[in-house]
Amino acid sequence: RSMSLITCCYSLHMNSSTPTPTPPQNHHASCTSLYKKPFVESFEETPLLVAVLTYMGYGILTIFGYLRDFLRDWKFEKCHLAREREEQKDFVPLYQDFENFYTRNLYMRIRDNWNRPIRSVPGAKMDLVERVTPDYNWTFEHTGKVLKDVINMGSYNYLGFAENTGTCADAASECAVKYGVGVCSSRQETGNLDKHEELEKLVARFLGVESSMVFGMGFATNSMNIPALMGKGCLILSDELNHASLVLGARLSGATIRVFKHNNMQSLEKLLRDAIVHGQPRIHRPWKKILILVEGIYSMEGSIVRLPEIIALKKKYKAYLYLDEAHSIGALGPRGSGVVDYFGLDPCDVDIMMGTFTKSFGAAGGYIGGKKDLVDYLRLHSHSAVYATSMSPPITQQIITSMKCIMGEDGTTLGQERLCQLSENTTYFRRRLHEMGFIIYGNNDSPVVPLMLYMPAKIGAFGREMLKRNIGTVVVGFPATPIIESRARFCVSAAHTREMLDTVSITCTLVKQ
Repeated sequence: RSMSLITCCYSLHMNSSTPTPTPPQNHHASCTSLYKKPFVESFEETPLLVAVLTYMGYGILTIFGYLRDFLRDWKFEKCHLAREREEQKDFVPLYQDFENFYTRNLYMRIRDNWNRPIRSVPGAKMDLVERVTPDYNWTFEHTGKVLKDVINMGSYNYLGFAENTGTCADAASECAVKYGVGVCSSRQETGNLDKHEELEKLVARFLGVESSMVFGMGFATNSMNIPALMGKGCLILSDELNHASLVLGARLSGATIRVFKHNNMQSLEKLLRDAIVHGQPRIHRPWKKILILVEGIYSMEGSIVRLPEIIALKKKYKAYLYLDEAHSIGALGPRGSGVVDYFGLDPCDVDIMMGTFTKSFGAAGGYIGGKKDLVDYLRLHSHSAVYATSMSPPITQQIITSMKCIMGEDGTTLGQERLCQLSENTTYFRRRLHEMGFIIYGNNDSPVVPLMLYMPAKIGAFGREMLKRNIGTVVVGFPATPIIESRARFCVSAAHTREMLDTVSITCTLVKQ
């Protein structure tokens, strides 16, 4: 099996403020002097035969989908999706039948792989509620049985803080007794607790920035704050694989959006150069602001952003940088403070540091960190700050306790031990899958491990067969991924034992066979 391994080796060059160009190895990367250690990523191209068979599979599913729609039109088969009533036929349709074609005929066939209800903490193992469907996944009924001790490879519990025992759970319980579970107001009214201010100071210290602000929802941290920072006459340069919250925030801002190829510095630099040379369309005036929008770890690819190169380009072209560390905060770096720590960079080089507490901290919400002027501006202009309800007190305490544990301020070495365990588990699990011949994507240090399935029929079959063997995983297909790059995505946790990872890797081999 041929494997195209993209390996870039870098040496430390402290006196250079801009990248030293060298001949590129391929379109993904070029060796520069900006990295302190090897940066290894793997993205194997889909084999031609596999691509052809995958397209054929989708073609067959589409043909049968049209056949089933024909049977539904003639009442031979019942359609459970919402449709227009006969007396409404002269109105503008609320539902577009053709737009729902994929949902009716492809998604519904494998819908049982998603939205499975759990009834336990989403730790290294979890309990799932068993359900059955009498009508081919249109509806589900619970049997009353519980599938116990299912190995959880789908939750973003990177450091294992999603637990109902221990110091975090005890502190959150005490906080709930004192403050209650809800604030019932926004931060600018009567919802500003001393706990919120304590957390913001702690986050700023953890990130190494002047100030920070926390929000009750991670998705809204992006979608509501980007419009407060960007507007008409501004330019946003967005990675093609950015999360939906970043895409929504960019669209709501009213700024011009241009997309560059994933982690491709040549594509980004071309857009930056064109933006400087040509300015705004038609009027050719300089852009008011140019913002580069990237993530720390890309949750579907398992890749890590090429942050040193992006910072070099940002400085060269006088742009701003917005870094979303939803998956990298707590999961990367010797101190666990994200991709900036991972590369050993200065946090001041990132203008807007965003992240969420929903992954490594086992909680909810998000934050934005940076200069004090930036945060003070957002306190007044962010819709999340003005209108949204404040973060729940027990959630706030969960974050404070887990973050202090990571930083070692709880008087123990538990946080550092979990960081080391996550790194070891990630390296071990990726190596095991690679040795077994699987095609996996992403960076060697990324705890997000996509295992390529390709075929549409494998999406449902893989998820079901893994669950039969007491392993819960996430399978992903089109349109969340390119049509010929369906995959299973594993999320490694510090709570996983070596035995669990061995069980998963061996089971993957059995299921794929």
